[in-house]
Order: sequence, then C-alpha cells, then structure tokens
Amino acid sequence: MATINKDDRIVSQADLQAKAALKNEQLWQDSISSIKVHRKKISAGGGPKNIDRQHAKNRLTARERIRKLIDKNTPFHEIGQFAAFNMYKEWGGAPSAGTVCGLGYIEGRLCMVIANDATVKAGAFFPMTAKKVIRAQTIAMENHLPTVYLVDSAGIFLPLQEDVFPDQDDFGRVFYLNARMTARGIPQITAIMGMCVAGGAYLPVMTDTVLMTEGSGLFLGGPALVKAAIGQVISAEELGGAEMHAAVSGTVDFKEKDDPSALKHIRKLIKHTGRPHATLFNIREARPAVYKAEELHKIVPFDQSMEYEVHEVIARIVDDAEFLEYKKEYGQTLVCGYAHIGGIPVGIIANQKKHVVRKGKQPQFGGVIYTESAEKAARFIMDCNQNTIPLLFIHDVNGFMVGRDAEQSGIIKAGAKLVNVVSNSVVPKISLIIGGTFGAGNYAMCGKAYAPNFIFAWPSSKYAVMGGAQAANTLLDIKVRQLERNGTKLDDAAKKELYESIKNTYTEQTEPTYGAARLWVDEIILPEETRERLISAFEAVTQIPIIEPFNAGVLQT
Repeated sequence: MATINKDDRIVSQADLQAKAALKNEQLWQDSISSIKVHRKKISAGGGPKNIDRQHAKNRLTARERIRKLIDKNTPFHEIGQFAAFNMYKEWGGAPSAGTVCGLGYIEGRLCMVIANDATVKAGAFFPMTAKKVIRAQTIAMENHLPTVYLVDSAGIFLPLQEDVFPDQDDFGRVFYLNARMTARGIPQITAIMGMCVAGGAYLPVMTDTVLMTEGSGLFLGGPALVKAAIGQVISAEELGGAEMHAAVSGTVDFKEKDDPSALKHIRKLIKHTGRPHATLFNIREARPAVYKAEELHKIVPFDQSMEYEVHEVIARIVDDAEFLEYKKEYGQTLVCGYAHIGGIPVGIIANQKKHVVRKGKQPQFGGVIYTESAEKAARFIMDCNQNTIPLLFIHDVNGFMVGRDAEQSGIIKAGAKLVNVVSNSVVPKISLIIGGTFGAGNYAMCGKAYAPNFIFAWPSSKYAVMGGAQAANTLLDIKVRQLERNGTKLDDAAKKELYESIKNTYTEQTEPTYGAARLWVDEIILPEETRERLISAFEAVTQIPIIEPFNAGVLQT
C-alpha cells in the first residue's frame, strides 16, 4: 500500500487554495469589467448620432448638463443607471430608461437631480422611466433633499402608453409627488431645456421655481395637435416658447438664453434656499477606513457556496475599523453592532457566511437565519430605533432555517418578529446586497418591499425566491408532471435539456443587472465603491427633519 507524504499533502492543499483564489479573482475581475463596460455604454445614451443632433440644437446632453450643474471636482452618484437594461429591445432599447437621476452637491448642498436624456427617444417616458423618476422623487421626499429637474422630453412614449399612464406608480404619480414635496417644504426647481409637452407640461409648473431656455417649448398640445383639434395654425414659439411664457402667460419665472446660463442660474437659486434642518443624529468627525476597499472582493468569494468572515467586510467600510458588536456570542449567523460611516452612527445587521460551530451544539450554516439570530436582530433594531441610529443591512442570506428542530424552536415566531420590526422601523434604513438575497431572508434583511431609503447591490449579488439549482429542479418537476398528464413522456436527455433551459432562464433573472433594470435595487456598485456610496447615502438620510415614534404593535413572544 502506497503512503502519502505529509509534505506532499501540504503542497497539494496549498495548490488547491491558490487555484481557488485565482479562480475567484478571475470571476470578480470578469464581473467588474462587465459592469464597467455596461456603464460606459449606458452613459452614451442614444449614441453619437443623437448626441450630435442634441449639440446641433445648441443643447447639452443630460450628463453634460449635470456635470456643469454640480460643484466642480465632486462626484455625481447615479440612481438607477441600469434602469431598463436589456428591456424594450423591440423599440431599440432605452438606456438608463431615458433619464439620468442621482445625488450631487450644488453650492455645497446635497441635491437630487432628475434630467431627461433627449438622445434616447427624444426623452420620452417609457414605463421604467416613470418608475425611475418616481423612485428618485421618493428618495428626495423621504430624505428632504432639494430637487432639480432638467426637462427635455417629448412626453409619454405612446406605443406603451397603457403601461405608462394610468396606474398608481405610473406617470401621474410624478405630479402627485411634486405636490407632496412642495407641501413638505422641499425645494424643487425646474429648468425647461427642450421640449416639455402634453401631460409632462404639468411637471415644471408643479414645482416651486421654473426656468426656460430660448428655443424650448412648453405646451399641453403642440402646433400639429392644436391644428388637428381646433384648426388653429400657430408657431411653436407663439404657442409655448420661452418669450411667450415669460412675458405673456407668466408661467415661467426666469427666461435664459441657453443651457449654461440656465444651469448657472439654478446654482444661484440653490445658494439662496433656506438652511437644512438641524440633524437628528449624533454625527461626529469622520475618520478614514483602516483597510483598503480593494480587498473586499478578495474577502467575499464570488461563488456563494463558499464561506467567509463578514467581520472582515465590516472592517473595510466603517470608520477606523471600529465595530462594537452586540450579543457577540449569541445568534451568530447574524452579526449586529454599532459603528460610524463617514462620522454618521449606524447600526449594522449582517449575515455571517462562516459556519458556526459551538461545543455541545448543532453546527449552524452560514447565511441562514436561525431562531436566536432573528431574536437578536429584532431586539437590536428596536434598540437602534430607541436611540435614533440609522440601520445598514448587509445581505448574503439563504433564508430562514427549516426542519423539526427549527420549527420547535419557534422559527416562525422569531422570523415574524424580525419582519415586524423591520417593517415598523422609523429610522433610516440602507440595504447592501453583497451575495445572495433569497426568499423570506430578503424580507427580514430589509429588501425592496420594506422601503429602504437606499438599496445597493454588488456584481456578485443574486436576487430570487430561491437559488437557481433548487428552483430549476422544482420547476422541472412541475413541467414534467404537466407534460405527462398531457401524454408526453420525456427521456433522460430531454429532461436534461429542459432542466438546462429552465435553469439558464431562472439564473438570468437572478442576476443583479436584471434586478437593477427593474429598479429592485437603486444601483449596482463595485466593492471598492461601497464605502463612498454608503457615506453619500447616509449623508442624504441624515437630512430627515423628523422621525415618527417607533411602534411595533403586537409582537409574537
């Protein structure tokens, strides 16, 4: 019998680890490169020809306008850049849903900017355009952020009007939120920098201040529609030009020569807006991170079946790597604790992907929420509400534990308690998805349905009711039984082909770009961008002027 040399085993193990690290690095780099390529293509809007047409009208593109509007040498953090990604292919696509939204500083004041991209179908509103604008307005309203609209839009994209016009979260909601925001004292400024027609003409007039550039148009019905409806022949300028609205109708407050002068004027207006409310949060001077953000993708495996230590992630996004852990020895598959990010106090709830082994206890799987971890997190969230501390949820969750022992331990009660306090939490909530976010685990970790103020995802994230392999097996079984009831028998090869087809479709739907296209997440961010984006988001949520009293109602005990 051959013997195996101990040194050979060590070398072999080291080789395996090196190969695994190399594979992980390659997966991460491929994914990061892919996101960067997509971003570049999306940022080109409707493409060079349409950009040239915009410039020929003496108008800037949406992103050029934003760059001139915000403070020099400051970042603009887009919201919904991947909106409508790979959607509306039959209409030639709608990059970024034909609108650019995000957070930027104007005269030192953090603002929401919403700009139509006229290079994409003349800035027309697709279904996802309306949803994206509504999401940006909702963020601005929740966080009391001054909002600037740069309008250059042909109105609703008529071929899809049934999905744009009538429902509660469709186009009309934009004007509803205009009204609600102004009633709350949130400054709104609109610059009409191109076409603003039909129902879209109400948006600027629903805001506090309206500017309009020469050569733009603002009317409920354009010249062609007016002629068809009442037989009147009239020029666009006389019907709804800047001169008419400034001197005759009085609809606009300021007439400006061109885009640069309008943008300069907006900066002056922001400079004169009232001071923000005093913050409710105990903010201290920011301290830098201790460890490099570039190490994050080396810590978190791209393969979600692998373990890692979430404390290492937390150490790279919080100030000074300082983390005060709550109930460290209890419910260890959820890590809870206090930290600061950019000087702002935060309560962190993070899934621990490292398996938990304790003497005399059954091992617990990483990424799974057990009864004691749910109980701990619920109590921690209530404490944060009591002490006015914003929350950060870091997702890499497979779901709640199942089985006899879990049921007898009261997993349903504990899970319901956690979902309750997340639902009723009144402090700001930010979600960061770094791995999987599956099933009810997504709900417990403040998924989109639980109204996080912001929700970000890494390229490694997966968003679904269950994992791809499990879902594919379940769906295959249902499909095979359905075919057999109809008299169709499948051999093993046919079943395998059907399985692969189902799995590929399901896997595609779990990808972060699929979720971001539908605004299930606000933005896909790279691991090395995480701290900067979180600081920006927490700066936004600390503008909230008032917080309701916390009341969890009836909790199962």
